[in-house]
Amino acid sequence: MTTGALFLRPAGGEPGSAIDRMALAAYALPKIVPTESNAPSAKEKQAVVIAIDAARNFVRVGFAWDVSAAKAKAGAAEVERRLPQLRAGFSALVDLTELQSMDLDCVPSIARIMDLFKAHGVGLVVRVDPDPAKDIGFNILSVIHYRGKVRVVICNTIAEAERALKK
Repeated sequence: MTTGALFLRPAGGEPGSAIDRMALAAYALPKIVPTESNAPSAKEKQAVVIAIDAARNFVRVGFAWDVSAAKAKAGAAEVERRLPQLRAGFSALVDLTELQSMDLDCVPSIARIMDLFKAHGVGLVVRVDPDPAKDIGFNILSVIHYRGKVRVVICNTIAEAERALKK
């Protein structure tokens, strides 16, 4: 396993925001602060969460906890399986707020997800990256894989992402 950059969780989100309320149904990643007594076991951790809302033409890809290359590859396969539910022009939220670490070996799977988004006609990608200094290459990958044909907005918080998704 290759050691990747360490991502830290932000200190709280924007409770009560529309995305926060919406997240209660389908989009939320666990809002649990791990302690010895409540930390999920390796089997309980869902590192990549995919949520599709076909009615809103929206996909959310959340990366949480510690993402290995195998978990990222499985996430990319799930995106490929579920993306046909959306129409061209769909919006995507890529949420890194719960991410603690990601192996550098995840890059091919991240690139695959970007290629799938582009091939299916994504109109807008909003990425929530609370600590851009610890980016493992999302910015560079976006330039390469979207080639200026996809609008990408990078936000620090879910509240900023909510505003970007409404534009």
